[in-house]
Amino acid sequence: MPHKVSINRLKLADFRNYASAALAFDGRHVVLTGDNGAGKTNLMEAVSLLSPGRGLRRAPYGDVTRVGAASGFAIFAELDGMAGEVEIGTGVETADEAAVRRLRINGTAAKTADELTDHLRVLWLTPAMDGLFTGGSSDRRRFLDRLVLSLDPAHGRRASDFERAMRSRNRLLAEGRFDPAWLSGIEAQMASLGIAMALARAEMLGLLARLIDESREATPFPTATLELSGFLDGTLDRPAVDLEDDYVALLREGRYRDAAAGRTLEGPHRADLLVRHRDKGMEAERCSTGEQKALLVGLVLAHARLVGNLTGHAPVLLLDEIAAHLDEGRRAALFDLIDALGGQAFMTGTDQSMFSALGARAQFFTVAHGGVSTDP
Repeated sequence: MPHKVSINRLKLADFRNYASAALAFDGRHVVLTGDNGAGKTNLMEAVSLLSPGRGLRRAPYGDVTRVGAASGFAIFAELDGMAGEVEIGTGVETADEAAVRRLRINGTAAKTADELTDHLRVLWLTPAMDGLFTGGSSDRRRFLDRLVLSLDPAHGRRASDFERAMRSRNRLLAEGRFDPAWLSGIEAQMASLGIAMALARAEMLGLLARLIDESREATPFPTATLELSGFLDGTLDRPAVDLEDDYVALLREGRYRDAAAGRTLEGPHRADLLVRHRDKGMEAERCSTGEQKALLVGLVLAHARLVGNLTGHAPVLLLDEIAAHLDEGRRAALFDLIDALGGQAFMTGTDQSMFSALGARAQFFTVAHGGVSTDP
């Protein structure tokens, strides 16, 4: 069983609809119930900001700060983390109309948000992700990169550095500056970063597919087959140096085409995640809405299990409206799977009775009018 990472205290100031809030947890799962718009997802979003990035909504920091607040927002958490007990404080300060995020760990300013992954890994599933299989490839890439990031914290830095290098190349091409030395240097950098990104994605999917295959009989949810497409298809089993040479050649040969298109047409930024319903042999986008949701739930739970197996620490799960549209039997099976992961999960819903199968395994809170109360 992976070590349990749990959030013990959470305090908010000027966050979304909360002027202030303070919650104490005892290590069990957390169930937040209340009317739509009460602020349940806002609490989940605050927890998601204990990981690198902009959280589960990917909202601009200015939109997260409570309307009417004098400055920015603040989040404080105490947890039993991967490296022991730790205090994490993060928030945004507004100066000269610019929102700047700050992060302190045990009272010391962190150099980068990547330091958060030394203490916990946070995974989430929200209703906004229900259209993952039918939406654009950019949504699936973002989802895929979040999966990789939870296992390889350096992946996010590689992706941002690749984007920066690609923008530089695009700018040179748009200005008609085909200086071979400049372009070759940038393209070599893009190849190094881009192939590292592609290989990290492929490795994670391979590990996840193997785990899904080994545990497919133990889940009531349909299992998925996973495949990468759109960049060096079928060749990623070759040495990295050969792949980098191939990508450099593609970039060099495509300079004039990319200049005409106004963007780089070959690279990991064009990759897509292909998902199929294994038992039906059907593409996920052709499955029913219910089947797509079940596939996604199964995929997220499998990945959470993979994170626990590989890091030795169960991730914190944020499951927004997770029990909606599930019958009583499947809800009970879902809660058993979540509990078996060995971590702490935060779940939301409008009706507390939907979570009755959790019993004493969870703490229950009612959210209403910007406040949170503990249920007996």
